[in-house]
Amino acid sequence: MAFESMFREGLFEGRVALVSGGGTGLGAAISEELARLGARVVIASRKRENVEPTARGLSRDLGREIVPLVCNIRERAQVEALYDEVLRRFGRLDFLVNNGGGQFPGNADTYTDKGFKAVIDTNLTGTWNMCQLAAQRFMSAHGGRIVNIVANMWRGFPNLMHTGAARAAVVNMTRTLAIEWASQGIRINCVAPGTILTTGMRVYPPGMIEAAWHQIPLKRLGRAEEVSAAVCYLLSPAADFITGETLRVDGGGSLWGSIFEIPDPPQPPDLTIPPSPAQRWPEFADESQD
Repeated sequence: MAFESMFREGLFEGRVALVSGGGTGLGAAISEELARLGARVVIASRKRENVEPTARGLSRDLGREIVPLVCNIRERAQVEALYDEVLRRFGRLDFLVNNGGGQFPGNADTYTDKGFKAVIDTNLTGTWNMCQLAAQRFMSAHGGRIVNIVANMWRGFPNLMHTGAARAAVVNMTRTLAIEWASQGIRINCVAPGTILTTGMRVYPPGMIEAAWHQIPLKRLGRAEEVSAAVCYLLSPAADFITGETLRVDGGGSLWGSIFEIPDPPQPPDLTIPPSPAQRWPEFADESQD
């Protein structure tokens, strides 16, 4: 993920950022750009193997420490321990990026109760745990910036209904918290990536990646650094008058097209045009009209 930030060097110097799901995919790109801009970055994940390599690699490449911590955001006690450690190390938390999440593809009628609950608990409850404790532990007294990563679920989310429902709830939660927490100096927004080329796309069904770009008006897939730039913009002073909003980074994909195919029925639909009132009741038709 070698790229140059469009933001000025040192923009986030002296700031502390926590990125959940920060070891892979979009989270790794966000963590890298925050660190390149001067922030001290903590990356968290449920699995140590997801954060250790990224933390070590970025620390070596950038010459500054990236701190990896293990946390299951679904577990309130683990989130509390995460904030204890961040504040013990740095004494502050300026930025929170909620990128941690998880889902699995499948038709809604095949979900088990356990599988559905796991996705809701991770993507909605986990995001809530991170937001509320960030406010309670530091931001309510000192202000702060939160960005929640959601999804392109504006027209429904076929094959991913569970995460679509959770992400839609996060958008509404974000709008509400933007109002409730405004007086505390907390700005909170969402970024909604479209189809972005990351390692996470390996779980997509065969052919879906190839089909996806055809349904995007800009006729390509997004890059991880384009999402990280949007996140950094919302964390920056340039967005100081923006809160409760969702920035879509999707090449116009949410406005047009769909890669979810609905099969045709065995028999075509009835396309017979119904009769006009004059045809239905000719005895009452105005003879002066055709």
